Amino acid sequence: MRHRADLEELVALAVKEGGKLDVMVNNAGVGPISRFDALRVEDWDLMIDVNFRGALYGIAAALPVFARQGGGHVVNVVSTAGLQIRPTMGVYAAVKNAVRTATEALRQEAGPNLRVTEISPGAVSTNFSDGITDEAAKKLVAERLGNISISPDAIARGILFALEQPPEVDVGSIVIRPTAQS
Repeated sequence: MRHRADLEELVALAVKEGGKLDVMVNNAGVGPISRFDALRVEDWDLMIDVNFRGALYGIAAALPVFARQGGGHVVNVVSTAGLQIRPTMGVYAAVKNAVRTATEALRQEAGPNLRVTEISPGAVSTNFSDGITDEAAKKLVAERLGNISISPDAIARGILFALEQPPEVDVGSIVIRPTAQS
């Protein structure tokens, strides 16, 4: 999400409807990837706004509620793209690594009642490649990942695993990728 007010409204609605907020899952992400020399600066701005600022806005919306409640759980979805850097993925990986860094800092600041988890998906069957505006980059992704993508359900199960742990257990990081992904 690109607008902080949207996330604040979402959290307020969750509290109104459910009486509390148990978890904030920041999963917004776009990937109009390209080589740096393609100079798709507007695409870079979009990735920064949605992938990084969106996660920060989600954190900012949830933290006051979690403080009032005495606890909660922040889950930030990052990417394996930040673990294994590849051509065309520079800005995307950098932005996802910014979220990874913010997640770790939040975990260290969180205290004993706020759990913080990062989930790093690999190739997942989504419409991610539809947002790639550079045709050469889109072709590279299709060739590299081909038909190895896993179901989004695998990521949901990973998130659920972290959420289902006892309150004193904080699952810091989970990497979920196809077995065939290098």
